[in-house]
Amino acid sequence: MGNKVKHVLGLSGGRDSAALAVYMRQNHPELDIDYFFTDTGKELPEVYEFLIRLEGFLGKSILRLNPDRDFDYWLKQFNNFLPSPQTRWCTRQLKLRPFESWVKEFLVKGYTVYSYVAIRADEEYREGYNSKNQSLKILLPFKEAGLDKAAVIELLDNAGVGLPKYYEWRSRSGCTFCFFQQKIEWVRLMERHPDAFEDAKCYEKTAVESGSPFTWSQGESLDNLVKPERVFQIKQDYEKRLARAKGAKTINPLRPECEPIDIDDLFGQAKVCLACHK
Repeated sequence: MGNKVKHVLGLSGGRDSAALAVYMRQNHPELDIDYFFTDTGKELPEVYEFLIRLEGFLGKSILRLNPDRDFDYWLKQFNNFLPSPQTRWCTRQLKLRPFESWVKEFLVKGYTVYSYVAIRADEEYREGYNSKNQSLKILLPFKEAGLDKAAVIELLDNAGVGLPKYYEWRSRSGCTFCFFQQKIEWVRLMERHPDAFEDAKCYEKTAVESGSPFTWSQGESLDNLVKPERVFQIKQDYEKRLARAKGAKTINPLRPECEPIDIDDLFGQAKVCLACHK
């Protein structure tokens, strides 16, 4: 009973968790790992394309853990108040609950479950999923192996997986209307996925009319953010930050192209939810 073991690795559709899947496949092929993705139904199309590419490398399917209730249901339960950094009900209800429900089946049957989380060596330790069940063990292979962001990108490139295409314009996975997006990312969402942007505007309008204190982008409505003069200002600010960052960057001659400047590097990394953004 006590010898039964399960290995699981959650994929967000992001760079780090994908690289961890590659790393585990290459360095621990003896482990039968269940790779899973919790689909909120509000993901970018680039995320689904990337998961298919990753499945090709792993040689096995990535389990889809779909929440029993969708975003619209939970939005109504929270009186149409939008999720925010202060009240992250979206992560709790759409990401963690499905995982807990799925893994509970193994814990009840007496399994010890090892969950692998993609915290890098160059990151401060941020709390991921904390379980009160002693049979659910959280492991941090990148921390233990001393692997940083550049190593993560090398892992994906060398495996032929590469980066998700949304990294061309956005720093993270997560829902199309994720409140952790910087304003430049909202502008780019409008330009690349106008339908998703319009959906976000509709949610925000309903929330504000219902008395929600939060808008998607801190301190500014999407209606204001998309005004031509505001878009111009946001893009100018981004270009100035990028120029400063490039000027201050120290080039590593051994791998000069391995560590691109992310949007988070320019604006500071938010304390994002690991279930969504790793």
